[in-house]
Amino acid sequence: MAGILNGDQSLLARGITLVESTQATHQEKAYEIIEKCLSNSRDTLRIGITGVPGVGKSTFIERFGTLLTEMGKKVAVLAVDPSSTVSKGSIFGDKTRMPQLVKDPKAFIRPSPSGDSLGGVARKTRESIILCEAAGYDVILVETVGVGQSETAVHSMVDFFFLLKLTGAGDELQGIKRGIMEMADAIVINKAEGDNIKRAERARVEFERALHLYPPKENNWSPKVLTCSSLTGTGIPEIWEMILEYQTTNKASGYFSGKRKAQNTYWFNQTVERLLKQQFYSREAVLKMIKPLQKEVENNAISPFRAAERLLDLYAKGLK
Repeated sequence: MAGILNGDQSLLARGITLVESTQATHQEKAYEIIEKCLSNSRDTLRIGITGVPGVGKSTFIERFGTLLTEMGKKVAVLAVDPSSTVSKGSIFGDKTRMPQLVKDPKAFIRPSPSGDSLGGVARKTRESIILCEAAGYDVILVETVGVGQSETAVHSMVDFFFLLKLTGAGDELQGIKRGIMEMADAIVINKAEGDNIKRAERARVEFERALHLYPPKENNWSPKVLTCSSLTGTGIPEIWEMILEYQTTNKASGYFSGKRKAQNTYWFNQTVERLLKQQFYSREAVLKMIKPLQKEVENNAISPFRAAERLLDLYAKGLK
């Protein structure tokens, strides 16, 4: 534990591995570490970055993270790698796409598998953030798999959330879910370089018009639309300035701390659901009945609702 608080990267990585473990013996140790880290919390900034695969998230994070470390900031990157639904494996290629940042002593990059989690975040990303903050990192960047089924998962654990977009790939507004647009605190159009600069500017205007159609945010923040080039670095400092403006405004109004408290409540509720599910499927009686009931459901001998009720009744009887 002392090693994590002293900023030892190898011990921080081991701590996160322990937190991510599903083994019962590891989980109790993980809970102890998390609680100690919570009592050593710091003034940090959590930033969520999402966007479809190929938009250049890793290249952007390397450029953005390098800018921050050059300013004296310590940066932790929690990069989530998509898991195969077939083999359950992950490639973990993020470090190879951030060759400069991975060698920076002020940066810590941790790729984690998304597993069966929705929203493009790992199952224990929220806990990993707490460990990184206790280790002394000022800015935590959470890179998601992409625009997944529920980006609410990302939004529920960061202070600032932005969507990276790529222009010149068709209708810029087509395919963007309303929910993501409503959650985003900013839209950043990447790869605005060379012949793509004019297209990026047109896309910026188009997005700005679209954002005016959405209701105002609870904190009265008007989402910004910026362009940048992760290759040349153009527009990257302006993105950081925008995030600082957001942080200053929201801290002054009290929204920043209020949002953190609401996120802790969300974290609590999610943990209760996860532990209930874990406990349910660990019951021997449930495990014995689940396969036969699945067969009956497959053969239309029983409805899924009735089969689920039987399992829940079985579970409830075991608690008495």
